[in-house]
Amino acid sequence: MAGRERSARAMSSSPPPPPLLTNELSRRTPVLGLRLWVLVGLAVGAAFLLLLALISVHLAVAARRRRPKGKTAAAAPAPLSPATIPPVSKEIQEVAVHVGSLRHYLEMGAAYLKDGSKDGGDSLCGSVAHGSQRVHIEAGKDRRMVAADAEAGSVQSDPASSVGVGPEVSHLGWGHWYTLRELDEATAGFAPDRVVGEGGYGIVYLGVFADGRQVAVKNLLNNRGQAEREFTVEVEAIGRVRHKNLVRLLGYCVEGAHRILVYEYVDNGNLEQWLHGDVGPVSPLSWDARMDIVLGTAKGITYLHEGLEPKVVHRDIKSSNILLDKRWNSKVSDFGLAKLLGSDSNYVTTRVMGTFGYVAPEYASTGMLNERSDVYSFGVLIMEIISGRCPVDYARPPTEVNLVEWLKKMVSNRDYEAVLDPKLPEKPTSKALKKALLVALRWIVGLCGRAKAVPWRNQGSR
Repeated sequence: MAGRERSARAMSSSPPPPPLLTNELSRRTPVLGLRLWVLVGLAVGAAFLLLLALISVHLAVAARRRRPKGKTAAAAPAPLSPATIPPVSKEIQEVAVHVGSLRHYLEMGAAYLKDGSKDGGDSLCGSVAHGSQRVHIEAGKDRRMVAADAEAGSVQSDPASSVGVGPEVSHLGWGHWYTLRELDEATAGFAPDRVVGEGGYGIVYLGVFADGRQVAVKNLLNNRGQAEREFTVEVEAIGRVRHKNLVRLLGYCVEGAHRILVYEYVDNGNLEQWLHGDVGPVSPLSWDARMDIVLGTAKGITYLHEGLEPKVVHRDIKSSNILLDKRWNSKVSDFGLAKLLGSDSNYVTTRVMGTFGYVAPEYASTGMLNERSDVYSFGVLIMEIISGRCPVDYARPPTEVNLVEWLKKMVSNRDYEAVLDPKLPEKPTSKALKKALLVALRWIVGLCGRAKAVPWRNQGSR
C-alpha cells in the first residue's frame, strides 16, 4: 500500500510532457499572424517553383547550344493551299528497259515545229548529234568522276578532287558549300514574302547576298533524313551538268536535318504562270515564243537523256518546271531531284512521284517509269502550250476535263483552230498549227502503245 502511494507521489511530481508538434505548427507567427504550418507550406511551394524554373532555363540553354548559329530555317513557311488537281499518290517506279534512242523524237519532232526555220534540221543538242564527248558520271560510295564536253560547259575533274573538303568550296570544287546562316540571311530568315515557288520537292525562296547576287534557294522537303555523304554525292553529280536549257545548280547546304539547294535565279517566272496566271486578255507569249520554248525544252530533255551517262530521267516534266528568262528562253528545272530525294545505297532510284495529268496512264497504272514517260509528259506540255489549258481541269465540262482526250477529239473532227489558246496575240498559219498538233499527238499516241513510233528524221527533212 505504501509503495503504491510513493509511486503516485513520484508521478505527480514529474514535469509535464512537451507540447505536441501539432500544437507548435498551429501557433501564430509574427508574419501577418499566419500560423507556422502555413509559412512552411509556402516555403516548400516556393522552393519547388524555383527548382522548376532552373530546370527550364537549363533545358533552354542546352537546346540553344545544339542549334546552328543564326536563325533556324527548320520551320519552313506552311505551303499554300493545295491545287485542285490532286498529285499522283501511288509510287511510280523506274525500270531499266531497252527503248533505243529517243533523241529522234525530241530532236526532229521539235525541229519539225519550226515552220519555215532555216535551221530546222539542226541538232537540238549539238554535243550529242555531232559526236562530241558525252558526260560520264561514275557513281561510287566515295566519289563521282565527271568528264564533260566543251559545249556543255562542264568542268573536268579527277577522283583526287573529291578529297579536299573546305568550309566554303564543295567537295569536288564545282560550286559553293553554303552555310545555313548564309542562306538564312540571304532569304531574310526564309520569309514568306521571299517565296517564289513551291512544289512536291520543296519551297523556293529568292535569296539576295550582301554583294547583290540573286539566287534561288530551294529548301527541300521529304528528304527522309538522308545521310550527308549520300546526299552530297548525288548533289555533286547534278551540279556537274551544264546546258543552256537546264537550270544550273550553284551549291548546296547540309546542316543537321537541313537539305538545301542553291540554283541560278531565272528572273521571269515559270511557264505555268505565263500560261495560266492573270496576264490579261492577251498573252505576252506569241506563237513563235511558244515554239521557241518547246524547242529549248526539247534540247534540255534531249541532253538529259542522250548527253549524260548514265542518262537522267526527269520524271516530272510540267509547265511549272520550265523557267523562263526575259527573252523567253526556257530552262528545265528540278532534274535529278526525284532520284536525289528517293535514292538509297543503289544507283538506280526506285521511288519517284509524277504529276497528275502529265504521267502516261500506262506507267501510272503499272507503277513503272522510264525515259518514255518524259517524252509523253513533253507531248502533254506541247498541248498545254498550244491550247493554254491545264492537263486536267475539273472546272470544265466533263468531255473537256482531260486535255489529251479533248484535243484528240478536236483534231479527229478537224477543228484545229478551236484548240488554240484564245489569249494568243496572233494566230499561227494553218500549216504551223497542224505540225505542232501532229508532233504532240504522235508523241502521246506512239508512246502509249496505240501507234508505232514516228520516223521524225524523215518528217523533219521534208
